[in-house]
Amino acid sequence: MARIVAIDDEQAILDVLGRILKRDGHDVLGLTDPARALELDLARVDLILCDVMMPDTDGFELVRELRPRFDGPIVFLTAKVAEEDAVTGYGLGADDYVRKPFGASELRAKVAAHLRREHRERTHALAFGPLRLDLGARQITMDGEPVALTPTEYEICELLARRPGQVLSRTQIREALFGWEREADDAAISMHVSRARKKLAAAGADPIATVWGMGYKWQL
Repeated sequence: MARIVAIDDEQAILDVLGRILKRDGHDVLGLTDPARALELDLARVDLILCDVMMPDTDGFELVRELRPRFDGPIVFLTAKVAEEDAVTGYGLGADDYVRKPFGASELRAKVAAHLRREHRERTHALAFGPLRLDLGARQITMDGEPVALTPTEYEICELLARRPGQVLSRTQIREALFGWEREADDAAISMHVSRARKKLAAAGADPIATVWGMGYKWQL
């Protein structure tokens, strides 16, 4: 059972989310007032679902405030499907999005995949010179300083780092992380990799190489 916070200004949507996710035994807290999310003890929350279009508080702005205080997965609920909106969401620290109107199966699959990744047991670390992946803490450090990656960005790095030199396609990465079939998600992987590389580069590391026409590899 996971503790999930769902934020949407429409109570009817929160009711649907609650019914769907409670089938899997999850405890769902629905909030129509986005400001209440900022008052929660987020250390006790496993996943956040957040609407984008809300009348008083834009979902993007809310996630901008929530992400520094919450290191778990954040999934947007959105009717906006333009690529620039997805880029904005990923840039703010979101891990994924579900389009409205959503199907129960897709929602349950995405939530299950993100929670499964969060709850995997990790017991050791991977070191590449000054770059270190602490698998228990789910954190990357460079010269001892943490790199602020989102959960999905970290997962991609760990997946590649466990297979140094091996080229993985976007589809292979998507299937390894999420396990569902949807063509558009390959573009999302590219966005997550791009964000991770920029953050790692700012810390002085360049561990991910693009193999044109094939995918990505860990080059350290």
